Amino acid sequence: MPPLMPSSPFVDHTPASAPAASRRALEATTRHLGYLPTAVARMAASPQLLDGFQRLTGLFEATTLDPVAREVVVMTVAVRNECHLCVVMHTRKLRALTPAPDRVEELIAALGEQRPLADERLEAVRRFALAVLAAAGGVDDASLDAFLAHGYTERNALEVVLGIGTYTLSTLANRLTRAPVDPPMLLAATAAAAAPGPAPAPCPAPAG
Repeated sequence: MPPLMPSSPFVDHTPASAPAASRRALEATTRHLGYLPTAVARMAASPQLLDGFQRLTGLFEATTLDPVAREVVVMTVAVRNECHLCVVMHTRKLRALTPAPDRVEELIAALGEQRPLADERLEAVRRFALAVLAAAGGVDDASLDAFLAHGYTERNALEVVLGIGTYTLSTLANRLTRAPVDPPMLLAATAAAAAPGPAPAPCPAPAG
């Protein structure tokens, strides 16, 4: 279970209290998920940040990286930045994407423990994302060549950067606002972990 978050000075906005430019996003998220996640409610204090994250998420989801590789990027950033909310959300998403329960649990455990992944292509994504973060983008030729050698392209390399940027934004915002893991999200994640087969496809991550 993720740790309890300390109290936050950020307001848990509703569509009635949020800045006008955030209200449509809050209403749409509530309709889509059936509740308003605290992370989104707190992001709503900045309409530009909320809109920017949602737009960037859509762009990252449309990249040519395969869905599991995208989730490896997200989890690498979330674990590195200690965003427990994002880890819970994207752990559930990985379970939905990977049909083999044993393989996905090993993948999730390795990502959470920041150790090498069994799948060489996914490990290449993880290592490249870490190299980009460590060098602030200025990766050496060997790191880039190692990524490309696993069948990825220059376009994919830039897509990794897009994922890092998108989820750096959300993880830092979630940590700043002390966004907790909401009970409906925790219940869904627990149910997915207990399921004998692949989990149902989750709702798009609203702020993680």
